[in-house]
Amino acid sequence: MTTAHELHATGLREHLAPALRALGLIGRHRTFVLPDDTHWMLLGLVERPTADRVPFTFGLSLVRRADWAADDRPDPLVRYGFEVWRARVGEVLPVGEDVWWEVLPGPRWQLPLDDALAAVRDYGLPELRRRAAADRSPVGGPYLSPAELEDVNAALLTASVARVQRAELAAGALVLTGAWTRGDGVARTVLAGAARGFLSAGDERFRAVRCLDTLGRELWTFSRSA
Repeated sequence: MTTAHELHATGLREHLAPALRALGLIGRHRTFVLPDDTHWMLLGLVERPTADRVPFTFGLSLVRRADWAADDRPDPLVRYGFEVWRARVGEVLPVGEDVWWEVLPGPRWQLPLDDALAAVRDYGLPELRRRAAADRSPVGGPYLSPAELEDVNAALLTASVARVQRAELAAGALVLTGAWTRGDGVARTVLAGAARGFLSAGDERFRAVRCLDTLGRELWTFSRSA
């Protein structure tokens, strides 16, 4: 019987790696890079093998080319200390926490590979591109750090509303991003209250609060006159 270790190796070699290259990534085995003139946009496979299983996830890393003097590319699995940004792919998914996949024997053994690929395609790579673009042309930048968002997110949690994943300034607006949906009336009501709090601070850098879902789709806009 084919073991989980054997299926994992086969899945990486014949399924996952070719699919990542089809998305525009360059690399092989466990480290890949998305071509870019100014930044190293890196993706690395993280594995935690046991005797009979190989749980895996992906690490994302963004490094300015100007900060990297070596001839070879940075390793996305190494923490250098001067990265613009680094995270596990689960942190940019709607769940906002570490996510691991496993390839196990059985007729549906490729499903975890497909799910992991979708996470990279739909969330990981767009976030790398977004952060590289923001670093090239910083307009406003982050408004609150993850630590500073804790108080806001604690209030959202009491109302069972998904947390704010990012709070950034862009084009005269404070842009909040989170795992919300347009039809969620509770989320809209609670976020409207949070927006009033932000707007009452009188920060002249923004006159509206925009709420986006994790795919960057516009949900609601709250202005000072609202």
